[in-house]
Amino acid sequence: MRHRKKFNHLGRKAAHRKAMLANMSISLIEHKRIKTTVAKAKALKSFVEPLINRAKTDTTHSRRMVFRKLQNKYAVTELFREISQKVADREGGYTRILKTGHRLGDNAEMCIIELVDYNETYMSEKSTKSTKKRTRRGKSKAKATETVNKVEEANEEVKEENNETSTDNKDKE
Repeated sequence: MRHRKKFNHLGRKAAHRKAMLANMSISLIEHKRIKTTVAKAKALKSFVEPLINRAKTDTTHSRRMVFRKLQNKYAVTELFREISQKVADREGGYTRILKTGHRLGDNAEMCIIELVDYNETYMSEKSTKSTKKRTRRGKSKAKATETVNKVEEANEEVKEENNETSTDNKDKE
């Protein structure tokens, strides 16, 4: 019976599944993003995020616990040196799944799973946004009249420009 067993078995026996997730985790740590199916990416997310969380505290015990899952000392070193420094202030959600469509051969839904802090396109969008938070309250009367005055001045300038161009056209004729 499979009561309360909610994780995806991915059509593999336990040993094969653990080895596959460990290999995918090593690739994700080394390359910062990998392309895979959505089902494997979701399983990988629940496998690798606790490892990244454990890497935030650099102790011998936590290194041994991560090494027990990954079995790759280069990936463990990369995780504890670089990745843990980037995610130190983040409280969770270290990976992102971006769906890319369906695979041609078997129509499996494909995606890219990546480490959140290593995607420059999303990081640049964050930096361009203003850091100041604004509340959704009504404008004060002074600001409202100020903006009305600016609009009226802009309208007057446009009218003056139109008048100048119309007089120039009459002069040419």
